[in-house]
Amino acid sequence: MNARLDRIGFGRLAGTGERLARAVTIASVSFGRSLLWLLAAIIVGCGVWILLPFSTGNSAEPATPELASVEALPSDDASADVRPASQAQAPARAELGRLRISSQTWRRGGLGSKALVTFTLRNDNDYAVKDVEIVCAFSRHDGSHLTNRTRVVADPVSMKSRKTFVRVLVGFVNVNADHANCSLVAARRV
Repeated sequence: MNARLDRIGFGRLAGTGERLARAVTIASVSFGRSLLWLLAAIIVGCGVWILLPFSTGNSAEPATPELASVEALPSDDASADVRPASQAQAPARAELGRLRISSQTWRRGGLGSKALVTFTLRNDNDYAVKDVEIVCAFSRHDGSHLTNRTRVVADPVSMKSRKTFVRVLVGFVNVNADHANCSLVAARRV
């Protein structure tokens, strides 16, 4: 379409619009191909990520520190109290029978990969507790187990009281996790 611009000296500009339209078409086709390659790379990356095994460093198995046992040499003092190293260094454990989680909820955080648990801990003991260790079991909608995550909460809970811990980061969870059930593992007496 030439608007007779050659008469007024704009003849060179008449074909510029057509050349510009052709360049935009070529650029949009190559941009569309680039988006398709990017989408394919994302899909392959997600597939590889799902197939990789989960880390065992954040499992719910209780970690037992390896304590070196020290054998006592025979001494002249027979009344010396000799205890194994595991008993000498063991902290005073609290009774879990009178310590319980009265309510709990969870939500996702960190772009959906982190589990944030809100729970209320009730202490009916005659002493305060701290370093409460909880384990949360995550499962799918159909009830099949996915993973366990543990967390030690260092805040103390006074005797005969309750304390609510809000949005405690328990760890990374599978994207298919729908349900969480947290329970107490251990606590230390203050």
